[in-house]
Amino acid sequence: MEYVLETNNLSKKYKDSLALDRFTMHVPKGSVYGFVGQNGAGKTTLIRLVCGLIKPTGGEYTLYGVHSDSKDIAKVRRRMGAIVETPSFYAEMTAKENLRQQGLLLGLPSFDYVDEILKLVGLGNAGKKKAKNFSLGMKQRLGIAIALVGDPDLLILDEPMNGLDPQGIVEIRELILSLNRERQITVIISSHILDELARVATHYGFIDKGRMVKEMSAREVEAAYRKRTYIKVTDTKALARVLDDMNITYEISSDKEAYVFDKIGVSQLAILLEKEKCEILSMQEKEESLESFYISLVGGGDHV
Repeated sequence: MEYVLETNNLSKKYKDSLALDRFTMHVPKGSVYGFVGQNGAGKTTLIRLVCGLIKPTGGEYTLYGVHSDSKDIAKVRRRMGAIVETPSFYAEMTAKENLRQQGLLLGLPSFDYVDEILKLVGLGNAGKKKAKNFSLGMKQRLGIAIALVGDPDLLILDEPMNGLDPQGIVEIRELILSLNRERQITVIISSHILDELARVATHYGFIDKGRMVKEMSAREVEAAYRKRTYIKVTDTKALARVLDDMNITYEISSDKEAYVFDKIGVSQLAILLEKEKCEILSMQEKEESLESFYISLVGGGDHV
């Protein structure tokens, strides 16, 4: 698998505080990588390191195969766009003026890209309205638009849905999916709105107290907290025989309790269990959220 970003034992220490502790991650090319962790876990520190805003205390990282100590790392960073903590823009400028200013900073030869990017992020009709008068959702989209100047291959978004109303969250989600699927931009999203993140991410990295707890694909995560049916019966041995015959995936948790992971016909199951002299005592559908999965992964406590 080809990785856009890899870190190896990356550490960052501030006085007596260790923000990143031998942190290792792998971001596949073409992915939407959900970077999950509570506030203060080290997400923004990692982003600031990769963007070259701060230097690591130890360890290393590679960006598009270029080592962090290489003289070419600054050149490679030009393939990356980012929003770190909050969108950065000139409040007294319009959306168009902000994008032109970013183009000047990058040394782009023309402003041909401006209208296309503004239309892409839904700001094509922003007109002469100054950025300071934008809604929070418009400011987030302007931040993404500025990050897209220079046609990056990698987009890093630090809490892009923070503070948005439901409609704004939907708009940012659809924009991220469009950039990834239609423009093949790899996206790293740092977020604590986990159930919304689950709608876009193809891969996850779970961070806690500066350490990578686990990296998983979306399929692996979905399998870990997938919808299941809790069944309590008089005899789980009989239940297991019936479910095996039905080719149903299940897990026995006690002599009377089990979880079923496939769709199941209640009437059919009851009839088959009756033949085995087994009675259904109760049934209930359960679906764990990504948030509760994360909490169980890091061992509970005061998390997201």
